[in-house]
Formats: sequence, structure tokens, C-alpha cells
Amino acid sequence: MFLKRALVTLILGPLALVVIYFGGPVYVILISGILLLATIEYARMMQLLQRSISLWVLMPLVLLQWIVGQWASLQSSVPALAVGIFVAMVYALWLYERNKSNQVTADWMAMIGGVMLMGWLGGHFFLIRSLPQNAWQWTMLAMLGTWIADSGAYLVGKFLAGKIILGRHPLSPRLSPNKTIEGYLGGVFFAVIVVGIVAYYIEFSLVAALILAIIVSAISPLGDLAISLLKREANVKDSGTMLPGHGGALDRIDSLIWSVTMGYYLALLIG
Repeated sequence: MFLKRALVTLILGPLALVVIYFGGPVYVILISGILLLATIEYARMMQLLQRSISLWVLMPLVLLQWIVGQWASLQSSVPALAVGIFVAMVYALWLYERNKSNQVTADWMAMIGGVMLMGWLGGHFFLIRSLPQNAWQWTMLAMLGTWIADSGAYLVGKFLAGKIILGRHPLSPRLSPNKTIEGYLGGVFFAVIVVGIVAYYIEFSLVAALILAIIVSAISPLGDLAISLLKREANVKDSGTMLPGHGGALDRIDSLIWSVTMGYYLALLIG
């Protein structure tokens, strides 16, 4: 599993960095395709949880958030999100009135979750790459920090915790007992080191890069755990089978969604 996971990362990692650097239509198409697959996987998991969720309703609402994220502005994304939540509510009420569901609140929350996670938060993949200054640097470092943190946590937790590093303390005993606090801290450490080095060579603010690395490496495992909770409830190991050793599209972006979102707002804050 580790070799398969590492091989896929070595092949796709550099390709992803090239796409991020050049941006443009290729970036938009690639991100849109991944988010599309992730949305389908999310809907399937909700259906396994007996939630009445329709892709015919969810997908246009998600697309609306992406379009606003790519061609409009942050200010426009708030009304778009409000529209998504309202339509999700109307859909849930329609299900109830048609006697198609007796759990209208759960169905509404499932739709809102899809709109916010896949749509509004997913739209930040486009917002961060459309920043007026240092767009590709912010995007690349946010994603790179997440990937390094994930790999660093895996290596430290699996091969060092309890051996070279004394102690092995579960990060989330019930949900993901294999994840350790030692691995979590190791992921943060490696992310800070690698992002700092890369920032130096691409002439990006070292202070901004280190703050970004700490934030994304600290929050990204929590995004992964949140999707793990959904998978546990739906009784599935992976959200899909898009990449060998990596699971589905949702498995790949569950952390990145939060990283690019936080990276975008950090960029706005720092300027």
C-alpha cells in the first residue's frame, strides 16, 4: 500500500505543481473534474446513509459556487451560498410534501453539507488561484504544505512513533486509531521545513509561508478526519477508487479544501 501510494504521489505530484504554476483553463478543468467526482462520491455516501439527496439538484448548486469562485468575487460568493441553502431547503420541503422522506431536516442538512463543502469551500480552489498577487505561490504552497504534512504524518506515525520516537499516542482513538499525535506533529514539522525551503527559492515571503505551513498542516488532518467520520457512518473504506492507494477524489481533497480556503483568507489578510 505504501509503495503504491508513494508511486502515485511521485507521478502526479510534479504534474499537479506544473498545472498550479501555469493556471488557466487546464487548472480550471482539472480542479472542476476532481470536484465533480468528489461531489458524486459525497452524494453516494449520503445515499448510503439513507439521505434523500439528488445530484440533479445538488450539482447545479455546486456549479453555481464554482462559477462565482472563478469569475466573480468573494463578495458574490455569499449571495450564491444563500441561494444554495435556500434551494436545498425548498428541495427538502418538496420531498416531505411528496411523502418521499420523513427526515426532512437530515435531508436538508445533507444538501447544505454538499453545497458548502463541495461548492462554496471548493470554490476557493478558484479564488486562491485568482488572487491579484502571488496567486500561484499561495496556491502551490497551500497544497504543498498539505501534501507534505500528510506524508510526514504517515511516515512518522508508521515508522518512527513508538520506535525511534518514544511513545505512540492515538490522535483520534475511535475514528482513526492509526493516526498518532506524534505523526500529527511530525507532519507539521515537515510541512514547515519544506514550505520554508520552497518559499525561499521562489522568492516568496518566508514569514507568510511559515504561517501558512503551520495553519494548513495543523487543520488539514481534521478535514481528513471529518470525511473519515462520514465514511465510517456509511460503512465504506474509501469514498471512491480514483487513485490506487489514495482512494477517491473526495479522499484526496478532504484536507485540501480547508487548506486552500485558509490560504486564501490568509493571503487577503497579509496582502
